[in-house]
Amino acid sequence: MKPFIRQTLERHRLRLQELDALLSAPDVVSDMERFRRLTREHAQAQDLAHAYDRYCQREADFAEAERLSLEDDAALAALGQEEMAAAKAELEALDTELQLLLLPRDPDDERHAFLEIRAGTGGDESTLFAGDLARMYTRYVQNQGWTAELISESPSELGGYKEVVFRVVGEGAYGRLRFESGGHRVQRVPITETQGRIHTSACTVAVMPEPDETQAIQLNPAELRIDTFRASGAGGQHINKTDSAVRVTHVPTGITAECQDGRSQHSNKAKALQVLQARLQEKERSERAAQDAALRKGLIGSGDRSDRIRTYNFPQGRLTDHRINLTLYKLGLVMDGDLGDVIHALNVARGAEALAALEQASHI
Repeated sequence: MKPFIRQTLERHRLRLQELDALLSAPDVVSDMERFRRLTREHAQAQDLAHAYDRYCQREADFAEAERLSLEDDAALAALGQEEMAAAKAELEALDTELQLLLLPRDPDDERHAFLEIRAGTGGDESTLFAGDLARMYTRYVQNQGWTAELISESPSELGGYKEVVFRVVGEGAYGRLRFESGGHRVQRVPITETQGRIHTSACTVAVMPEPDETQAIQLNPAELRIDTFRASGAGGQHINKTDSAVRVTHVPTGITAECQDGRSQHSNKAKALQVLQARLQEKERSERAAQDAALRKGLIGSGDRSDRIRTYNFPQGRLTDHRINLTLYKLGLVMDGDLGDVIHALNVARGAEALAALEQASHI
């Protein structure tokens, strides 16, 4: 463990003791807003303290096993070496866990998310790949015990999507999915290919946190154009007979959002406005990220749609995430929603990058 990380963890231990005292103080108990804030901080500090205690215990176990491995008795020495290996593996896992726990919390990480998939270059094959990505993400969402609500869709003739937008409802959804934003490239033989040649096509994915109602961008009604139309695609006979679908355009930026999922025009308008707020908020975030990137290129990237972040190679059964040089030969499982290894690796890389920045700042 790096000295900087150990020093930071020791400071958190002391902070936990301070928080224990503060939470029993009468003036804090009587101030509910402060009490809630300190309670959240206490929970985070306690998680860190417990993980750090386990780390220190395993360090002691490793030292004892190392002593045992030097014994003259061959059986005891072999036992010591076996326990050293087990302790080392757990220490490495705990080190990674502690680095993630030390990361500054982004308040948006715990929020629900909007997930948008758009077909790009590649014609019909791109729309089919957009459909495959939609299935992959909805399977992952289901595996997490979350739900994916369809907001809008523009189906293609072959069964994929030109564009589809979901609202992912689940605690921590944005934090888990945030690094999926960017360009996704597929290499495979399309069903429309008669010569058996491998084609390359692409889709873009954007993941946006659902805006906090108290902090969301305030929309000026005078800057909005609202259109109603008949919903396309699946949804039952009712919505195909009424102009229940709603499209909202933010005139100054040209950014649009639509919803055609519900039967109620009022409900669709409310959801479309939510998506519009998220897109405007994401535009601001992307502009800030571009400015930051000019000063320091992040490992994970800005999440801009133009970033090519991942390749799905079907003939080789291979997934490659170009930001962290991760290659997995389990493409079938990934396309069926098994994204855990990819998402964990991205979060670990993000943690290492953020901690390196904190360490550098501490020396300034």
